[in-house]
Amino acid sequence: VLSHNLCTVLNVPHDPVALEEHFRDDDEGPVSNQGYMPYLNKFILEKVQGNFDKVEFNRMCWTLCAKKNLSKSPLLISDEDAFKVWVIFNFLSEDKYPLIIVPEEIEYLLKKLTEAMGAGWQQEQFDHYKIALNTSREGLSAWELIDLIGSGQFSKGMDRQTVSMAINEVFNELILDVLKQGYMLKKGHKRKNWTERWFVLKPNIISYYVSEDLKDKKGDIILDGNCCVEALPDKDGKKCLFLIKCLDKSFEISASDKKKKQEWIQAIQTTVNLLRAGSPPPHKEARQKRKELRQKLLAEQEELERQMKELQTANENKQKELETVRKQLEAAAARAAEEEKKRLQTQVELQDRFSLELEREKMVRQKMEEQVAQKSSELEQYLQRVRELEEMYKQLQEALEDEKQARQDEETVRKLQARLLEEESAKRAELEKWHLQQQQTIQMTEAEKQELENQRMIKEQALQVAMQQLEQLELERKEALEQYEEVKKKLETAANNTKSWKDKVAHHEGLIRLIEPGSKNPHLITNWGPAAFTEAELEQRQKSWKGKKATSE
Repeated sequence: VLSHNLCTVLNVPHDPVALEEHFRDDDEGPVSNQGYMPYLNKFILEKVQGNFDKVEFNRMCWTLCAKKNLSKSPLLISDEDAFKVWVIFNFLSEDKYPLIIVPEEIEYLLKKLTEAMGAGWQQEQFDHYKIALNTSREGLSAWELIDLIGSGQFSKGMDRQTVSMAINEVFNELILDVLKQGYMLKKGHKRKNWTERWFVLKPNIISYYVSEDLKDKKGDIILDGNCCVEALPDKDGKKCLFLIKCLDKSFEISASDKKKKQEWIQAIQTTVNLLRAGSPPPHKEARQKRKELRQKLLAEQEELERQMKELQTANENKQKELETVRKQLEAAAARAAEEEKKRLQTQVELQDRFSLELEREKMVRQKMEEQVAQKSSELEQYLQRVRELEEMYKQLQEALEDEKQARQDEETVRKLQARLLEEESAKRAELEKWHLQQQQTIQMTEAEKQELENQRMIKEQALQVAMQQLEQLELERKEALEQYEEVKKKLETAANNTKSWKDKVAHHEGLIRLIEPGSKNPHLITNWGPAAFTEAELEQRQKSWKGKKATSE
């Protein structure tokens, strides 16, 4: 019966076969151990499309639980009002089981009821109640909330009808999403007559009925983001007019006074704006914000409690550390007193020992000062010796440079002498050739003698010129020889200087080794002095002359 009624209310097709299969009889009784909730979730709730009457569904659930849980004590509200409070509780309760309504939501609901009754809100009275509630538990159950409102604690001085009207108004706003309702005149589309209707504004529709009992519905005005509302001037004897424009129709409506007209225009325009923005109704959005705020405050409170626990733990650890340090200080103070006694006992012994060590240290210090003075003197001598060696090294470098320059000059003179000797050899060869030619000319016939004599005269003149050139070369060779002698003297002087430096270096423990020239081959001595060529070169030239002479003969 329960499953069939649920399927009927929720507009879900009932499947008796699935029900029988799920609840087959077994050894434990007529209901299997799988329980009813899996069946409810799988075969009923998962098939719900949302096109059902939520009020009828809530009324069925109320019928199942009210008789068992509703208080037996007399209340100031009827069973119907208790049902509406129960539905409001389900809307405002927290999303966890068992369901409770927290003090913030209780305050919100009581404020709405007080405002609907036209009474003043007693904040101080609720604060006392909130303090007493927080000390015992986190919130109220649905039945405790019904007892609280039915007891009249926050509606004193109000009759049952006023309280019932307030509950109905809050129920219409929070549960039925009624944003505004009331009587107004509507102009007909066919007859153009004005008829009084009861209008109910919801988030996406305006319904109008014959009366406020909502039994005879006359039509709907579908609202969307393209709708608009605007005020109209008074006409046809009707005042407080405004127009609702939709895509297919427009509706002219007349309010009872200017205040009602402005309230309806503002309410309809707010609804259209919410539809354009895709936002939920104001009361649902406010509930979500309050819930997010509570969650944020709860998270902050939990974080604060965690930090307080950490601080408390850290404080306890610090207390333990301080106690440990105190004990260590006491032990250290006891050890310090014992050590002070020992120190006083050993102080006299240490003073005597220090006196002896001080005298001994003075003696050692005097010896050290003497050794330092001696070492300082030796260091000065060593530094003086190093400076002398550096000076000698500089002078020796200069002498080596002089010797190197003298050797370069000697090499230059030797090359010049070799060039002169080569020229002299060439001239001598030429003279030998001419002499052979003269002898050949003398042996010629007498007829050619005169001509040869003339040629001889010419050659004699050339010979004279060559002799002059030879003499000139001889003079140049002598000058070169003189230059060679000067260079040789310079070289000997440099060698003597080098030898003197060798002696000085050897005298200073041989710290520096001189760079000496290599050995030379013995020079040949000619009529004009030392030759610029070796004995092998001379033999080669003699062979060359003999070969030329044999060829000419």
